[in-house]
Amino acid sequence: NVPNLWNVTDRSMSKRSLEEMMETEKTPSIEPMDTDSPAPARGSLLTLMSRPSRFANEEGGLPIGEFEPIPKPSGTTASLPDSALSKSKILVVGAGGLGCEILKDLAMSGMPNVHVIDLDTIDVTNLNRQFLFRQKDVGSSKAKVAAEFINKRCPWMNVVAHHGKIQDKDPSFYKSFNVIVSGLDNVEARRWLNATVCGLVDIDEDGDPDPSTIIPIIDGGTEGFSGQARVILPRITSCFECSLEAFPPQRSFPLCTIAETPRRPEHCIAYAFILEWPRQFPEKKLDKDSPEDMKWVYEKALERAKKYNIEGVTYMHTMGVVKTIIPAVASTNAIVSATCVSEAVKILTFCSQSLNTYMMYMGSEGVYSHTFVYEKKHDCAVCSSETHKIELSKEATLNELIQILRDGNLRLGAPSMTTTNKTLYMQKPPALEKATRKNLDKPVSSLIDADEEIVVTDPILQSINLSLAISFQ
Repeated sequence: NVPNLWNVTDRSMSKRSLEEMMETEKTPSIEPMDTDSPAPARGSLLTLMSRPSRFANEEGGLPIGEFEPIPKPSGTTASLPDSALSKSKILVVGAGGLGCEILKDLAMSGMPNVHVIDLDTIDVTNLNRQFLFRQKDVGSSKAKVAAEFINKRCPWMNVVAHHGKIQDKDPSFYKSFNVIVSGLDNVEARRWLNATVCGLVDIDEDGDPDPSTIIPIIDGGTEGFSGQARVILPRITSCFECSLEAFPPQRSFPLCTIAETPRRPEHCIAYAFILEWPRQFPEKKLDKDSPEDMKWVYEKALERAKKYNIEGVTYMHTMGVVKTIIPAVASTNAIVSATCVSEAVKILTFCSQSLNTYMMYMGSEGVYSHTFVYEKKHDCAVCSSETHKIELSKEATLNELIQILRDGNLRLGAPSMTTTNKTLYMQKPPALEKATRKNLDKPVSSLIDADEEIVVTDPILQSINLSLAISFQ
């Protein structure tokens, strides 16, 4: 006999709940949809744009502007000449796993004026998740193929492709956009973009940023089943550099371990492309996007792994070590990119409350996300004007100071240093580097006066200068 788990009271409660639910359904919304008008075409957010918002942007944790609903016409948001979405110019940085999803979401949201920039070409391993590409596209530019696909599939879109490095574009290029959505997969490129856009902000005499010069960055990133999205308002919220400590430096392996005592599959792979490739092909640079080159590296790594009884060398793992690929999951890309585009819509239209300022998604533990305010770092090298204080011994050389700037918390790449009346060391041009090279082995205490500050420039910081105050033990 199956026990009756439902008594009379339970049924009556269920009935009352159902009646309440039906009553709720009868309650009209703020503005009922016009059932007589034709359904809007794809690429439309007309319903969202034409009704008052229950979540006013100006009442959120990160207020940006006040939302004003538009009269509800027929058509799509992309076809409205006066719509904030149709007028805005958006830059998508990266056309990979996140970039493909971002471009699709922008098209479906009716934001037609889009530019996309990416240096990479399409590899066969991209085809399982980067759905804008096909087998025939292998070897072609990601940005160009993605733009062509979106423009052909979505006639209302006008996506302009840029194949090349983000560093090759002038600051004026980035200044022409209303919002930048970033889907980059490496920390250094994100640092460069962050510093460039922060450097575009004009500061008035009181030290306040000019709102008209602020270009929001929406930064997305994924790693396996985890992902994050954040809103960066340069000089207002925390910037990417403020959170640099959350991204550990890229891992490297001692050369002696790689050459003599490999213990892990990564050691075997590193041996193949760092040591063996230059020996076999001294005149040829390894092409990380070439299937033939990567196959050679994989086979050499597998050969060495068998010699030392090391398991775990696969073609995909070889690609990951050589190209420093982070494992990608299509569902994570879809969730994070949807969050990024939603934030772009909110920033451009003020139709809802903006993310303040960081969202973390942890898919390996369930459909779970967490939002919090990432606080500004008071001595951030990019978005603050604080002078950094460093303590040195009187015998410490200028070269040792450079290593501190590279390996310490600032993690600079190629720092150059000057004072108000002296050039200490310049990385470029070659003639100036040669002229200042003699200072590298001199004690810093002999090169600067007491209480004199050093101004540091670095390619990572772009137009932003860093001030150092040196104290000697």
